[in-house]
Formats: sequence, C-alpha cells, structure tokens
Amino acid sequence: MERVAVIGASMTQFGKRDAWIQELLAQAGEECLDDAGVAPDEVDHLLVSNMASGEFEGATGIMNALAHDLDLLPAYTQRVDQTSSSGGAGMYAAWQSVASGASDMTLLVGGEKMTHRTTEEATDVIASITHPTEYKHGVTLPSFAGLTARHYLEKYDAPRESLAKVAVKNHKNGLNNPHAQFRKEVDVETVMDSPIVADPLRLYDFCPITDGSAALMFCPESVAEEYTDDYAIVSGVAGATDTHVVHQREDPTTMGGVVESGKQAFEMAGLSPDDVDVAELHDMFTILEFLQMEGLGFADPGEAWELVEEGHTEMDGELPINTSGGLKSKGHPLGASGVAQGYEIYKQVVGDAGERQIDDAEVALACNVGGFGNCVITTIMEAAQ
Repeated sequence: MERVAVIGASMTQFGKRDAWIQELLAQAGEECLDDAGVAPDEVDHLLVSNMASGEFEGATGIMNALAHDLDLLPAYTQRVDQTSSSGGAGMYAAWQSVASGASDMTLLVGGEKMTHRTTEEATDVIASITHPTEYKHGVTLPSFAGLTARHYLEKYDAPRESLAKVAVKNHKNGLNNPHAQFRKEVDVETVMDSPIVADPLRLYDFCPITDGSAALMFCPESVAEEYTDDYAIVSGVAGATDTHVVHQREDPTTMGGVVESGKQAFEMAGLSPDDVDVAELHDMFTILEFLQMEGLGFADPGEAWELVEEGHTEMDGELPINTSGGLKSKGHPLGASGVAQGYEIYKQVVGDAGERQIDDAEVALACNVGGFGNCVITTIMEAAQ
C-alpha cells in the first residue's frame, strides 16, 4: 500500500461570518485547490465533513452542491458526519479513499455555520449528540465537562488554576493565528473570575460557537512528488469509540476512544508519544486537554496538570500543544474543527506555520473528539523525507 500524502491546505477566518455554509465550504475548497496547485478536473473524490447543516440551516446535499460550485464534476462526493469529530473522521475517510487505490486525488473540506442561531438553539443541536436517555433529562456536554473536571481535580488533588492555565496558554497561542476567532490574551484571574457555566468550569474554560471552514488535499506519495517537494505523510490514523452513555464508563477521566485510537495510530506509524514534536488536542473544554494528554500517553494518569503548570505544553516547552490556539481561541465550527487541526499539523511539519512554527517539527499529532469522548479520531503526520 502506497503512503498517503497531504499536498495542500487552507483555512478560512473563524468567527461570526456573514457567509452561509455553502459559501464557507467553497472558499476553503477553492483556496485548497490553489494551494495544492491541483486543477478541478484532477479531483476524484470530494469529501465534506459537516455535523449539522440540516439542523442549523436546513441545508442538505451540501457535498453535491460544492462539487458544482468548485467545478469538480464528475467527482464522487460524500458527506462525513461523526458529530464534533466529523473533521477527523473526514481525514480518516480521505486517507482511506487514497490508500485503497480508489482515488489519486481527494479533496476534504470541513465546515459549519452556527452563529446565526441563539446560544440556546446551538446548545440544543450539540446536545443531541448525547444518548436519548441523557438528553431527556437535560444533560448537555458542558454538564459532563463540569462533573468530570470536579472528579479529576478531587481525585488527583489538582489546583483549579491548572485548568485556567490551559485557557491562558491557548489564548496566547491564538494571538499568532490570523484565522483565530479570539486573538486576545487572558490571565488566570480573568478565567477564574468569569461566570460559572458548569461548576467548577467557567466561561473561559469553554470554546465559542463559530462559523468557519478548512480543507486538505490528499494523494499517493508518488503523485505528491509530481506537485511539490514540501508535503506531509499521514503515517498513522485511527478511530475508536467509547460508551455512548457516559456514566457507564468505569472511570470518566479516562476516554477509551482516545486511548484506543491513539494506540492504533502510533502502532501504524511505528512511533511512540515521545516521538511527537507538536500536537493539536480537542480542547472544547479545558479539562479535555488533560484527558487527551493522559489518554495519548503524553502524561501519566493524573499528571497532565503538573506538566501544564511546569510549562511543558507551552510554545517553547517539550511538547507544544494547540499552537493554533486550539478550539478555545481558534473557535469550534463543528465539522471544520478536525480539518483545521489537520491544517495546523500539516503546516507545522512542512515548516509553514509562520509565527507559530515549532523548530524541527517533524512529527505532529491531532486528536479530534466527538461528543464527550463517544468517538475519537487520532491522526499523525510526518514531514516527507
């Protein structure tokens, strides 16, 4: 099986956009085609990562409309929905389409339009991820996050400020991301004094509601060499699930989907957590950064907070995490988030991340989480040798 490469990437401005979903997708798709130097008629497969265009806008068939808008006919199209990990699932599907030999050029575009809905309406759409038994009792993802954060802090005797420092770090990183929704620094005091959302988590422990899109171009390595010398290799990618009913898990601070997808991705790449130079983790809530660090093997159970306190995950630390600003600063347009993670790790390994560039970043990892760990995709990219 030939290795799968990424030869181009794009990301639109994240935030409150006047454009609707079709315009957002078309912008990212067109910019990715230009970045990769690929003509529309060279694209065999078009995949669109999107969670809820029907619920948010009443728009379906968005992948077919995008093929028309980008003049990709007669390319095969598919919409990839895996809740808030739709972007990561799209990367997995794009890898599969090329690795299988079915496509020599696959364009993945992820996007979501959310900000035209009220916070209550958007929260209700996102809450539909939960099990019906949980949903009917009014359980939301923020409530799971608050309960888990409380359990983690008490179980490991971690200070509440350690979670605040995740938000502080990611906002600081977002300053250097021109596409980020929030490009402003915050301090620990600001995070700790913000309104309570789900005790002990406060407003600044949560990512915003966002519009945006991102795209990646996948092809076999032999084809990549015809277009550029600067490309990334998808050396590991895997997906896994955990119990859909969160309270059925033996330990809510361990996300089984993170553990298993990470294990499989590392095995496929022939690498270990120590080999990773930079990582993008799904910080929809600050507590998730701790849980993914531990689930992926970057920290032992109960020790992620100590590494954050010690500066281990800062831009100049041993393992920079969320150099893009993460979902916390960059924003979280559901179907686009995993693709935007892919955009960031691609840029890092090809040495094109600008002010965010980590020196000698040859191996990068992205972890995209659906729901509260219900489904997870872990992707590893390496610089072409």
